[in-house]
Amino acid sequence: MSRIEHSVIVDAPLRIVYNQWTQFEQFPEFMEGVQSVTQMDDKTLHWVAEVAGKHKEWDARITEQTPDATIAWTGFGDADNMGVVRFTPVDEVHTKVDLSLEYETEGVVEKVGDTLGVLERRVEGDLDRFKDLVERRGVETGGWRGEIHERPTGTTG
Repeated sequence: MSRIEHSVIVDAPLRIVYNQWTQFEQFPEFMEGVQSVTQMDDKTLHWVAEVAGKHKEWDARITEQTPDATIAWTGFGDADNMGVVRFTPVDEVHTKVDLSLEYETEGVVEKVGDTLGVLERRVEGDLDRFKDLVERRGVETGGWRGEIHERPTGTTG
């Protein structure tokens, strides 16, 4: 799997930044190539996107969600991926967003694009557009404050 890590400082308080990120169905507003994200339930998202010129659909399962701190997921289907986004207050009016994404490339076009850093630049652009969206609005459009803490398969108690 390949890995991308990128951070951005958003000029907005932690609660606003985190709440806006939980509005998954609005991701197409700032994520390049994402056509739609449908929230199926609290833990499951259905994605439709164009990746390297190819139509892809996949589901992502949120495995960890702690308000104002962390959202982690595992994606499966046309685009196998997993990642985590962390939210850290810099001060009362600035928030650092750290994104770490692991993904599997498939086919020659995706592998060449990965080698050339195409997806890495896309992720950087997505985070910059998210920053702009939050700063331009000044308020979140909603927020889900629930928690998800899935146990790894095979654990008890």
